[in-house]
Amino acid sequence: MWSDKESKIDFLNFNETAESIKDLITEKELMPISIGVFGDWGAGKSTILELTKASLETDEQEYIQVHFDAWTFQGYDDAKAALLETIASTLVKKAADDKNLSAKAIEFAGRIDKIRLMGLLMDGGAALAGIPTMGGIQKIMGLFSGGDDGELDVDDVKGAVDGAKDVAKKNKGLIKDKKSFSPPKEIKEFRKAYSDLLKEFDKPLIVYVDNLDRCSPFNAISTLEAIRLFLFLPNTAFVIAADEDMIRLAVPEYHKGASQRHQTDYLDKLIQIPVHVPRPGVLEIRAYLMMLTAQDHGVTDAQLEAIRCALEESLRLSWKQPQITVDELLQDHDIEKHSGLRSKFVVAEQLAPLLAESTNINGNPRIVKRLLNQVKMRKKTAHRRGMQLDEKTITKLVIFERCLGTQATNKLYELIDKENGYPKVLADLENSEVEFDEIKLPEEWKLDLAFIDKWSKLPPMFTEMDLTPAAYLSRESIPMGAVNAVMSGAAQKLVEDLMKQQVRVSGVNSTAITTTPKEEYMSVMDGLIENFKLIGDWTERPTGIYGAVLLAKQDDKCCLSLLTFLKSLPRQRWLNPILKELEGTK
Repeated sequence: MWSDKESKIDFLNFNETAESIKDLITEKELMPISIGVFGDWGAGKSTILELTKASLETDEQEYIQVHFDAWTFQGYDDAKAALLETIASTLVKKAADDKNLSAKAIEFAGRIDKIRLMGLLMDGGAALAGIPTMGGIQKIMGLFSGGDDGELDVDDVKGAVDGAKDVAKKNKGLIKDKKSFSPPKEIKEFRKAYSDLLKEFDKPLIVYVDNLDRCSPFNAISTLEAIRLFLFLPNTAFVIAADEDMIRLAVPEYHKGASQRHQTDYLDKLIQIPVHVPRPGVLEIRAYLMMLTAQDHGVTDAQLEAIRCALEESLRLSWKQPQITVDELLQDHDIEKHSGLRSKFVVAEQLAPLLAESTNINGNPRIVKRLLNQVKMRKKTAHRRGMQLDEKTITKLVIFERCLGTQATNKLYELIDKENGYPKVLADLENSEVEFDEIKLPEEWKLDLAFIDKWSKLPPMFTEMDLTPAAYLSRESIPMGAVNAVMSGAAQKLVEDLMKQQVRVSGVNSTAITTTPKEEYMSVMDGLIENFKLIGDWTERPTGIYGAVLLAKQDDKCCLSLLTFLKSLPRQRWLNPILKELEGTK
């Protein structure tokens, strides 16, 4: 099994991207700088941040490096203040051994409370509702942290909340004496204190901001707003990992009424240099699978590093020479002595094109890893039950499930049942003497004919294999959440939101669809259809149908899948216009 988190080992030749970011940071003339690492969910943004950090740690120049996980603080603290405090606390720790520097760092950190105050002044929404969030409560606590006795009573908190409500209603400051508190002045002094402190350190500060994709739109933009305090200050670099489209669509959530141009300009003004995570192709996925396989197989750390270096070098030179072969990869460092590793590498080579090119996987490293974990889980279940199933068979079926969806998979298992484990359609697909166009495929399989053709040629061949145990195992696994296991949190949230849609048009859900990676659309549609199957009475149009139609209009496969399901239902008057609408979309 493989952990679903950022890797400190480069499995996908992301070192090239990390080195490019390092080059930008180490170019003194470019400082200060803000760099955006853009990519979809699961593309490898966090790994690139880790690799960049590791690369800078080996540089002759010493850096102060700060990692800020925006998602960790969501719901527990003000996003702006959380980022500022993370930076300030790092500087305080770094200055601990220098009395003079430590005093300045502590003085700088003390300014965060005033920034918190400005945050409270500007956050009127929650206060107006009269229900402070956890972050709001912590803001209030921060206001009084410098009191005479250091303690708060109920009246103190009530007074602060009442004051916050008043701010929201009247749009005035908590402190009426403008001479004692001026936001422009505080920001100016904050920036000066920071600049002076960095000058004393004489080391560049690098701040990595991660997991903005997982945050609510408001929190994501709040974090970026905090970064503006540091922009263009000496010796500072921000490396921000984000889904570019998600951030642009989040701008109106924070800046109400923002125009399309403002959405585009906002990120362009904040990010000086965008770096896009390269989408892995067949060769990169081949290398990725081999690295994951070698790691799982139990090779030593030295052997794993040898494999990594060989694959990385081969990828870098792929523009002028063939890829390193399996035998060449295993011939050194006694790696060839590992029984079974060669055959697993061969399977990885065969899987790579499907995983890289299938529209529902699209070479996404996180999806690939989760699929492999799914295979491992089923293999262990099969072993416990005494089923003689190898990983190749399970893997082939798992890929089918992911790429064609639940309805196509259910049809496959239905055929396996009806034909006692040996579906004729699979034998026809694997028979080189039968033309592909002449094979009578189930309607549910026509979502992606190119995939079916490639998948049928993937070993092992099923023609002479009794698939009854494999089908039984798969059907047992799917209800346990195996399909949802490869969905992102955003995709699962989209299923929930679409199931609640009661009207034909929803701007919120349309936005949610566009911010969800397209390779997740079929999984979302499968989730919707599974929910619909729980409905017993179809005389009235159920909630969620319009949500499914909204998604179907964005993707041909989803449209065909929804159509197939709806046509299987008893015909109702409300259903006819929806069927016509979907048939016109195809």
